[in-house]
Amino acid sequence: MGKFIAKKTNTGFKFDLLAGNHQVIATSEIYATGAACRKGIESVRKCAPAAGLEDQTEDGFKRLSNPKFELYVDKAGQYRFRLKARNGKIIAASEGYTTKAGCENGIESVRANAAESEITEE
Repeated sequence: MGKFIAKKTNTGFKFDLLAGNHQVIATSEIYATGAACRKGIESVRKCAPAAGLEDQTEDGFKRLSNPKFELYVDKAGQYRFRLKARNGKIIAASEGYTTKAGCENGIESVRANAAESEITEE
């Protein structure tokens, strides 16, 4: 089972979602307050299991409605994903993956872990 870790940073609050192997699979933006950070976690919990996958690496990909995972290639050539909430805001993003399959596994891990993961505050 995964775990959300919410923590204070120099500029606000953020969370990481860890897989069962303790690897970070998704990270949030910086929130102004701890309460806003917790709302972000709740949004990931609700959206991730139902979110579609918009594969922007394919030619002529079909745009999906939110919530959705967007799979894309960054400027460095690495595969990444971002999870968008119903309102279109990015609520979680991945680190870079060297392969598309690795990125797709990361998305599936978020789907599998988000809803039931405990929250730890640091």
